Amino acid sequence: MPTRKSPRKGSLQFWPRKRAAKFLPRVNWDVINSGKNLKGFICYKAGMKSAYVKDNTPDSMTKGKKIIIPITILECPSLKIFSVRFYKNGKVVKDILTENLDKELKKKIKVSKKQNKKIEDIKEEYDDVRVIVYSQVKKTGIKKTPDLSEIGLIGNLEEKIKFIKENLNKEISALDVFQKGELIDLRGLTKGKGLQGPVKRFGITLKQSKSEKGRRRPGSLGPWHPARVTFRVPQAGQLGMFTRVNYNNKIVDIGNSAGKFKNIKNFGDIKTDYIIVRGSIQGPVKRQLLITTTLRKSKKQLKKDFELLELR
Repeated sequence: MPTRKSPRKGSLQFWPRKRAAKFLPRVNWDVINSGKNLKGFICYKAGMKSAYVKDNTPDSMTKGKKIIIPITILECPSLKIFSVRFYKNGKVVKDILTENLDKELKKKIKVSKKQNKKIEDIKEEYDDVRVIVYSQVKKTGIKKTPDLSEIGLIGNLEEKIKFIKENLNKEISALDVFQKGELIDLRGLTKGKGLQGPVKRFGITLKQSKSEKGRRRPGSLGPWHPARVTFRVPQAGQLGMFTRVNYNNKIVDIGNSAGKFKNIKNFGDIKTDYIIVRGSIQGPVKRQLLITTTLRKSKKQLKKDFELLELR
C-alpha cells in the first residue's frame, strides 16, 4: 500500500489559541494610508439579513438583474475624542485628556484631577499624532459603558492637529468617515465556544469505530525522542474569542436609521447611524467591532456595485 499522507490540521498562523485579552484589538495604523480623516471607527454588530438588490457590477453574469445577497447590519453610534496622543520614534511623548468627559466614562476610567496641558502648549518634538476615542453607546440599547480605542489619522501633522482642534468635544459620525460603495476591514473577536476537542478545534479525522482510547483524538502524540509533546499536536482547548480580521467588505448602504430597523432578533432597534456590509462578519450579536479603511484593496471586490432595493 502507498504511504498515507495527510496535511497538518489547523493553521500555525494563529497561535497560541487562547482567549483574546480585549475586545477591540490594536492596529498598526502606520500601514493604513487611506480614508477621509479617521482611519477607523467603533461599531456594534446588529445581525444578518438577506438583501434584494440590483446588480450593477460591470462584466457580471447577473448585471442588470435583481438578486439576493447576504448582508450584515452594523450600528455605528457617534464617537468622541477622549485624549490626544503624541508619538516620537514610535513611543508616546505626551498624552492630553480632553475636557467635559461623560459621566459613564469617568466611572470606567480613573481620570486625573490635575489640569492637563492644551495642544498648543506641547513643545516637545513629535512625528505622529493619534486620538483615543470612545463610543456614545448610551444612545443605543446595547449598554451604557463606552468602548475606547486608539485610532490613527490621515494627512500630515498640520492636517491632523487641525482635525483634532475642530472636533474636540464634538461628536464624530460614521457618515463623515465612510461612504457607500467603499471597502472596509472589520477587526474583532469571533464567537466564544469554550473548551472543545481536537476534532472540532482542528478538523482532524475520526478514527475507526473500534479504535482504542477514543475516536475523537489524535492517534499518536509523537515519538519517544524528543521525549515531549510538541505544540503542533492537535489537542483539546479553547475555541473562539480569537482576534480575526475580515478584509475587503463592501458597504452596500450607509445612513441614519430614523426608525428603519426595528425588532432585530436578539438586538432590538437601531437608533443611531448604520452600515450595511455584504457577507458575514465574525462575532455574535452586540459584539463591538473596529472598522478600518481597507489595508489592501481587492479589484474584484471594489468593482462590485449593488443597488439596495429591499431587506428581507
